[in-house]
Amino acid sequence: MCTGACSKVIAVPIYVLALVSIICNIMLFFPDFDTKYAAEDQYGEKRITEEVKYMGGLIGGGIMAVIPAIHIHLTSSGKCCANRCGMFLSIGFAAVGVVGAVYSLSVAALGLSNGPLCYWTNQQNPIPNWGVPFANSTASYLSDKEMWKWCLIPENVVEFNVGLFSTLLVAGSLQLVLCSIQMINGLFGCICGTCGGKE
Repeated sequence: MCTGACSKVIAVPIYVLALVSIICNIMLFFPDFDTKYAAEDQYGEKRITEEVKYMGGLIGGGIMAVIPAIHIHLTSSGKCCANRCGMFLSIGFAAVGVVGAVYSLSVAALGLSNGPLCYWTNQQNPIPNWGVPFANSTASYLSDKEMWKWCLIPENVVEFNVGLFSTLLVAGSLQLVLCSIQMINGLFGCICGTCGGKE
């Protein structure tokens, strides 16, 4: 397969993954599919998990992935007739995608590690209050579903956050792989031409 056609194969999944990342990040602002928590957070009462506000899925996995995907896709236009300069530029754009994917991955991993912000209680904390119950916990809440019951409000917020942050983690990992492949593909296209020497 010529490097120009390979660029198209790489670009299309990046579009899809960027869309998934943006949707996941937006959904994370509305735990329990309710807008009241976002509204309350806007007025100074912490109701949204802090890592959601870093917008790893929107900025890193979304915008920083879509811009390189557009250029990578353009290098495949004209049935492998993209020039060496275009392939060279795609290396830089793919590097931007790598940075965005790493940012999205880091935020998602941090979000999973710390857990959600919720109205919670347990035996050590008998008076319910808003906070991040799993951040300073000695046990891993991800492997102990009994701990999920600590969060009372929003309902099912742990499952909600784990599902969406895990999706962002997978999407970011795939974007990282695809953009890295495009950097190698762009290098080959720049050195050897986009179609086995046919320009």
